[in-house]
Amino acid sequence: MGNVKQQTLSGVKWSAIERLAIQGMQFVIGLVLARLLSPDDFGLVGMIAILLSVSQTLIDSGFSNALVRRQDRSQVDCSTAFYFNVAVGIALVIVMYFISPWIALFFERQELVEITRSVSVILLFNSLAVVQTALFTAAVDFKSQARASIWATLVSGIVGITCAGLSLGVWALVWQSVCSAVVRCLVLWISSKWFPSWIFSVKSFREMFSYGSKLMASGLLGVLYNHMSTILIGKFYTASDLGYYTRGMHFANLPSVTVTGVLQRVTFPVLAKFQNDDEHLIRIYRKYIRFSSMFIFFALCLLAALARPLVLFLLTEKWEPAVVYLQLFCLSALVTHIAQINLNLLQVKGRSDLYLRLEVIKKAVSTLLLLCAVPFGVLAICVSNLVYSQISLVINTYYTGKLFHLGYWTQFKDFGGYLLMAVLGTAPVYFLGLLPMSSIAVLCIGVVVGCCIYGGMLWIRKDEMFMEYVVLPVVKSYKNKMKKR
Repeated sequence: MGNVKQQTLSGVKWSAIERLAIQGMQFVIGLVLARLLSPDDFGLVGMIAILLSVSQTLIDSGFSNALVRRQDRSQVDCSTAFYFNVAVGIALVIVMYFISPWIALFFERQELVEITRSVSVILLFNSLAVVQTALFTAAVDFKSQARASIWATLVSGIVGITCAGLSLGVWALVWQSVCSAVVRCLVLWISSKWFPSWIFSVKSFREMFSYGSKLMASGLLGVLYNHMSTILIGKFYTASDLGYYTRGMHFANLPSVTVTGVLQRVTFPVLAKFQNDDEHLIRIYRKYIRFSSMFIFFALCLLAALARPLVLFLLTEKWEPAVVYLQLFCLSALVTHIAQINLNLLQVKGRSDLYLRLEVIKKAVSTLLLLCAVPFGVLAICVSNLVYSQISLVINTYYTGKLFHLGYWTQFKDFGGYLLMAVLGTAPVYFLGLLPMSSIAVLCIGVVVGCCIYGGMLWIRKDEMFMEYVVLPVVKSYKNKMKKR
């Protein structure tokens, strides 16, 4: 268990460094771009986001998870996956080139033809780095991945801001995305010691595809649903509406996606080592749920409470319509990390069939909710996302309860207390924003007040996660500094 904790902490540290550094840089870059560009520019890029997401899922085809899970992976397996990924990447670039006029016709925006053809290059570079990323993940080496992502974000951010400063409009976002993919691919190849051999095994391909194809199908369902709202908003409403919607979603995803992404990347390879030991598997899993909930619930509730002063201060009043979307997305994202880590358990146990079944059921329900909401406006679409997030958690915990006797109510005992304390700790912050104060004053005072109330409640409760991962490290650091003096 000590080795698991060490691997987890190391993985979490470097994955967190990567995510926090990237999210921090993207946040700053996004602020600059939001001030230089219009909501319409962001809406145009949002219209084709689904194509990139679907294509990336097809390129991967679940092979990265298949490689990570495979304890006896060989050079043959890796090379087979590499050539398949690249072949699919090239095919998709060609497909996107020819369907770009239809995309422009669907959204009734002619400029989407050249935009789609330009961003399709991203797919080729992403396909070249799938195996390298999987091997780094299997080795719980997130330091190398952090280096690649940080360089990609930094260089592409400079390119994007420069293009925006030159009044290139939406093309600033296009070249930023392309540059990010190119730089990340190059750094991963430079950091990796692995290179493909001239070999392709049909047997290896079948074995990995048998496992990965179900994950791919699940991923496609998820991607289609996640972007279905942007398609419908882009089709039936304006590009500016879509810009407000995507900005609100982007802000809400910062705390949720950062922590969930870190834990999901780290938990899968670590839990995979205990795929045949259910007792250890569940013990580690429940600790992950409590640890992530402690941070995510508070961060999202605080963000929802400070949404209006935050948007006005950072993005100016032209983005004010995005405030209510941001608040609803924060509420929707509260339980995303729990739902996702539940799915990790099914992948670890090799039950990609159950994973796929769950995704089919959830997406059928969510699509019905979304279609019912579309006629009532963008706000109703956000509400449908909120309702779906709660239903999704219940469905995701169904098989966890069946396989491990760890259903929804058992897990609620692990995370429910953190949710209650997060709401109580940030409620005063929301009312603080109603006072006649400047946005920056509300933000500064609100963050301090929220942290003090929430931290105080965790201290009074003597919460295990808070004491072990927050208080004790601070105390040890203080004692070490005193000894050095």
